[in-house]
Amino acid sequence: MAKSGRIRVGTCNWADHQHFYPAGLPAGERLAHYARFFPMVEVDTTFYGIPGPGVAEKWLQATPPSFRFNVKAYRSLTMHEREGGKPRPPTGDEERDFLRFLEPMRESGKLTAVHYQFPPWFKGSASNMDFVSRLTDRHPRDQVIVEFRHASWAEPERFESVIELLAESGISYCCVDEPQVGSATMPPHVVVTDPRLAVLRFHGHNRQKWYVKGARSSTERFDYLYRQETLEEWVPRIRDLAGEAEEVHVLFNNNRSNYAVANGLQIARLLDLGLPSPDTVPAVIEPEQGKLPF
Repeated sequence: MAKSGRIRVGTCNWADHQHFYPAGLPAGERLAHYARFFPMVEVDTTFYGIPGPGVAEKWLQATPPSFRFNVKAYRSLTMHEREGGKPRPPTGDEERDFLRFLEPMRESGKLTAVHYQFPPWFKGSASNMDFVSRLTDRHPRDQVIVEFRHASWAEPERFESVIELLAESGISYCCVDEPQVGSATMPPHVVVTDPRLAVLRFHGHNRQKWYVKGARSSTERFDYLYRQETLEEWVPRIRDLAGEAEEVHVLFNNNRSNYAVANGLQIARLLDLGLPSPDTVPAVIEPEQGKLPF
């Protein structure tokens, strides 16, 4: 493993993890507590709204020098905002404010990448491939990650071209583990398109709730606790990624209860990364569930 890239494990936000934080811990102190367990985090609040001035500085002060952030692009930048049934491009203010927010994180050296997660209606096509190839024009100083959510990107006649495009553009392909149901999902392809960074996101396998809509859709969609044997199956594939990339990010998005934290520490132990034992934060099964969503 001496020649393998660094593997960092984290979760896809630090705010959700019910049962992980000590009772009574103020919300403003959660990131510092989280950073005692993990070396990185993916920031998802920036997808829903662009934080105001000073927020990034607080995050930087709350984390040790070695800590790293991946930041999700604001929703209009990824075609999630819609008007009249069609995706709305970002306004000039939205693009400017998001890029301005990144500046202190970039200058600190703690920003690893900007994550563009595209919606299911962003399908594989020549025009959308061109759109993806131009993301680095917006981020000349940033590493960009791209995550697709429509199966058309993985069609055999297109996927090879997509991977070549990302490699030529210096963009990291986001590998995913998610339920294989319907068109709004991607197969678990394990590929490296940029030797600087490989990314793997675990979304769980909650097939029944993958297409749930409404205010609690995200909570229900990612209501899934991985079994130990499933994580063990991923270990050799993660090591393969580390054999091709300088750095690998393994991120858990199953943010119900404290599942992401528990599974993150589990896989860190399987990979012998030296993080705290998963026994320190065992998974808490919420009473209203009745059973695990396997």
